[in-house]
Amino acid sequence: MIVGIKGKIVKKEPTLLHVELLSGLTYEVKVSLFTSSKIDSVDVSLHVTQIIREDRHSLFGFLDSDEKNVFDTVIKLNGIGPSTALAICSTLSPYDFATALANGDINSFTLVPGIGPKSAKRILVELSDFSLNSLQSTSQNSYKNEATQALESLGFKKDRIKKVLATCKSTNTTELIKEALKKLG
Repeated sequence: MIVGIKGKIVKKEPTLLHVELLSGLTYEVKVSLFTSSKIDSVDVSLHVTQIIREDRHSLFGFLDSDEKNVFDTVIKLNGIGPSTALAICSTLSPYDFATALANGDINSFTLVPGIGPKSAKRILVELSDFSLNSLQSTSQNSYKNEATQALESLGFKKDRIKKVLATCKSTNTTELIKEALKKLG
């Protein structure tokens, strides 16, 4: 599985790059408009999501790991393909995406080509637990996920846990659970 690519850009279009590696291989990488606009030199290093289908292998590249996280999250939804996921990343920054989800803002999602009100509502429902916290480092995110699972197993409601964990300062699972239990109790 390809997770990153580093090389020289030999062809650049608004949402497509041809990246030549030192070995001489050239890869076609689809990018969002945000990523494309941030590329200001010939040398590039991208976070990549590789999608393998029966009829094609595609690479989707992102300068920002948060943007890749949004793409990877959206692509898992039923009925959202890579083109629509890339359109979401081209229309909404990771912060705007998380904010629109948190506020239940259907209009932000209907601005994306290919997404109507029905699809926007479904995205809001299916990704209701996505927040700016999920754009933080993976280690901190995994602590929160582990703490959430532990607290849910103790009978606390997910919404309440999420609110309490957002106020906690601990940086490991055990301390996070202890701090959250004090606030929940």
